[in-house]
Amino acid sequence: MTKATRSPAQLRDMFGANLRHLSKRYPSISELSRQLGINRTQFNRYLSGESFPRPDVLDRICNFFAVDARILLDPVDTIAPQGQILNGPILSDFVGVGVNNLPHEVFPDGIYRFSRRSFVNNTQFLVGLVFVFRKDGHAYIRGYEAKDAMSQQGLTATAAAREFRGYITRQEEGIAMVVSRRNSMTCSFNYLARAASLENNFWVGYVTRTIRESTSGARALRLVYEHLGQDRASVFRAARSSGIVTEDELMPFHRRMLQIGDPFR
Repeated sequence: MTKATRSPAQLRDMFGANLRHLSKRYPSISELSRQLGINRTQFNRYLSGESFPRPDVLDRICNFFAVDARILLDPVDTIAPQGQILNGPILSDFVGVGVNNLPHEVFPDGIYRFSRRSFVNNTQFLVGLVFVFRKDGHAYIRGYEAKDAMSQQGLTATAAAREFRGYITRQEEGIAMVVSRRNSMTCSFNYLARAASLENNFWVGYVTRTIRESTSGARALRLVYEHLGQDRASVFRAARSSGIVTEDELMPFHRRMLQIGDPFR
């Protein structure tokens, strides 16, 4: 029987089988339904082949899983991904699992204040802000390098040159971020795990930068993230105190978690 003569029931079966295959990457169907914005009962009907999604819902599903409408016609493992390496057939069950499954309660959206020691001057510290957001079920990070930090390295301090972006993936005990400046000029790997705090809004870990070994300057440093959410007053206060600072100018809890007197291992 050719594709052109397949019945609606056969097409629903194909779609259901493909959706079940794609959903295996997620430990929770309830969480997956929430990320897709689809009622759990209705999503189960798609999975079982009992129902087709509306065109707008199908478009949402295809965008989320980085496939196209051929999931109605062909086995999904024969469909080439739409340019998404992490969700492609080689990495989807490895890196893609963490990228596709980062619940808000593990690492919420919003503005974060971060602090770490300077990579180029170990007597100075960097305090900055980043924005974490989600699009099509994936978590991203965006921010700008401090102007002073760029100037210290003899780099152009325009907004375009200072901007960095990255993606966030879930790990067994925390989250990891791969972050790069425009045109892949530099890259860093960040790992964070939630730290015990009164408001449960701190993460601590480390950041590494992709440079050659050198006798001057570190390649890995402790890192602290503080979730400020969307509170504009807190964000504006944090913005006014960001940039290159001294140890005494650090927020007390940030200074404590950075363990400044202890070497990083």
